[in-house]
Amino acid sequence: MSNLSRRSFALGTLAASTLAACGNGIGGAGAATIDARVDSTLEFMYQQYPGTRDLSNRSSGMLVMPLVTEAGLGLGGSYGRGALRVGGATVDYYSATSGSAGLQIGAQQYSHVLFFMTPDALMEFRQSPGWAAGADIEYAINNQGEVLRAETTTSLSPVIAVVFGQTGLRLGASIEGSKYTRIIP
Repeated sequence: MSNLSRRSFALGTLAASTLAACGNGIGGAGAATIDARVDSTLEFMYQQYPGTRDLSNRSSGMLVMPLVTEAGLGLGGSYGRGALRVGGATVDYYSATSGSAGLQIGAQQYSHVLFFMTPDALMEFRQSPGWAAGADIEYAINNQGEVLRAETTTSLSPVIAVVFGQTGLRLGASIEGSKYTRIIP
């Protein structure tokens, strides 16, 4: 990794930390607040995108990020907190952060859920000290959040991301490059 890209990543991470300090609507009440927001997010998702209920039933676990705030002006970052649910129960809490640099301006908020479709994918996520979302994630909803696409190939992917509820002045939402870290709320 070159010094420029390391510096860009460090500055992007700093921007994401600044966003975290500003809060993203998840207040400081800890676990109870995160769990209430996760429940609300899942209800909304199931109502708006009924096909996600089937994904949920077939998954080994789900990481629910009720609200991710993303902003950028040259340098950008995002931050959100959520819960890992296995068998319908919360087993851990996680933060998601990302940093970026380049031509960008604007801010947005969105929700996303990662469905771990295999026990191995869930185990790899839970055992890693900081799991990074990469290009191997299959998106089940397009950037506009209009249509759930749960074709056979999508439903066979080890990790499926559903991104929805986008609001703000940036186009599209991607979780590639986001790092998920276990937290104690």
